[in-house]
Amino acid sequence: MEIGDKIPSVLGFDANGKEVKSDDFAGKALIIYFYPKDNTSGCTAEACSLRDYNRELADMGYTTIGISKDSPSSHVKFAEKYSLPFILLSDESTEVNQAFGVWQKKKMAGREYMGTVRTTFVTDANHTITHIIRKVDTKKAAEQLIDLLKK
Repeated sequence: MEIGDKIPSVLGFDANGKEVKSDDFAGKALIIYFYPKDNTSGCTAEACSLRDYNRELADMGYTTIGISKDSPSSHVKFAEKYSLPFILLSDESTEVNQAFGVWQKKKMAGREYMGTVRTTFVTDANHTITHIIRKVDTKKAAEQLIDLLKK
């Protein structure tokens, strides 16, 4: 997905296993952040940064949604452990990751594998992408977003 594209209809599954669609957020500007895995250091830092600035982002008119391929039950535990005030959606099939173009070949310790590339998408109220952050600063993810959105 690129700036100017409309986001896909299906965004993933919530904690109750219900399919969540972009239409569920009609008229709301969105921050959709894709992250590799619950309870890992970088993903926890990113989630906590967004948690700490959630009120400011909401006051700017944005609804935050996190998406990873972890299960709904993993998301529930992660959200409870860190008091995350936003929705975490499960994409176990990686269809949503693929639709957004963040399911890519990665390398770690000389091994190649497919995984989620940490990326943040910002949309307007019509769900058209206005900004993309491809190099997310996990510890300062919210500040990075706020700086971008204030420009």
